[in-house]
Amino acid sequence: MSYVRSKFRHPALPKNDLGYTVDYYEGSISTLCAGCGHDSISAAIAEACFELNIEPHKVAKLSGIGCSSKTPAYFLNSSHGFNSVHGRMPSVATGANLANKKLRYIGISGDGDTASIGMGQFVHVIRRNLNMVYIVMNNGCYGLTKGQDSATADAGSKNKSGNVNLFESIDLASLAIELGATFVAQSFSGDKEQLIPLLKAAMNHQGFAFINVISPCVTFNNNVGSTKSYDYVREHMEATATFDFVPISKQITANYEEGSIEAVKMHDGSQILLHKITPDWDPLDRLKATEAVRQAKRKNEILTGLLYLNSDAINLHGLLETSDTPLNSLRENDLCPGSEILEGINESFR
Repeated sequence: MSYVRSKFRHPALPKNDLGYTVDYYEGSISTLCAGCGHDSISAAIAEACFELNIEPHKVAKLSGIGCSSKTPAYFLNSSHGFNSVHGRMPSVATGANLANKKLRYIGISGDGDTASIGMGQFVHVIRRNLNMVYIVMNNGCYGLTKGQDSATADAGSKNKSGNVNLFESIDLASLAIELGATFVAQSFSGDKEQLIPLLKAAMNHQGFAFINVISPCVTFNNNVGSTKSYDYVREHMEATATFDFVPISKQITANYEEGSIEAVKMHDGSQILLHKITPDWDPLDRLKATEAVRQAKRKNEILTGLLYLNSDAINLHGLLETSDTPLNSLRENDLCPGSEILEGINESFR
């Protein structure tokens, strides 16, 4: 199969102010499972950048390891990219950001990449208020290693193997608010009407913008007992060898009013409750946002929308007073200002 998109597009596709059509913001053809929510998020990122008239070559996209971390290959084909070690994306993002503040930084992570092996790095990139958009594609399982529960899986949930999760989940949105993130939002991969505006707002935010996106996994949310499940087929087929395969499933979508609650059915027949915040919600009240997320969790609901915003916080560049010129563009005269200035600096420490 080919992973290269066809170059043919409808000649009447609308263009943005830069003269680009939306296909200019796409990437390679996805190799994720058909129906994966992650692909909807990739499409939403491409659409948000198209609508904001962002030049792809002025974007750096970074990721760790996991199904979610493969997705930077599927959007903004003409941008810079770096796929780092598992859980270490924030370090790479910090180094790149400090070296060149003129690029836009989009970090893509998963619930395992962030809430488990990358938790320490996640905590510190928040407290430093690094100027970036940090997106977690959250499906509650480890998709690349056969569907074990991740740290965001709800207590009492049952995985593909039939095991019940005994442990409390980590709520990344409330944790981000507690740690001082200056932009915190939650959404659902199938609600593009909400997700795209949130992405656009995050990309325009000066500081650390965190979006936790619930993204259903089609492969490890398979119903037990179904004669159409591939566990059942494996057990009842006569063959000389067993192969892994992935069923083709439709992406799950949701469209509901602000202030309402929507029950969304997952691929395994279970459901989640999405609660979209009301238009009069005050995102500037940090304590209110924290309490609202906790109340939603007690009701087994997922609160979606812009939860918290602090537009007055100083980002890392402002705190460190970094150079406006990218480090690779600094000249010798910039780095070595001369003996008189050096003497003045030394004198200031006496």
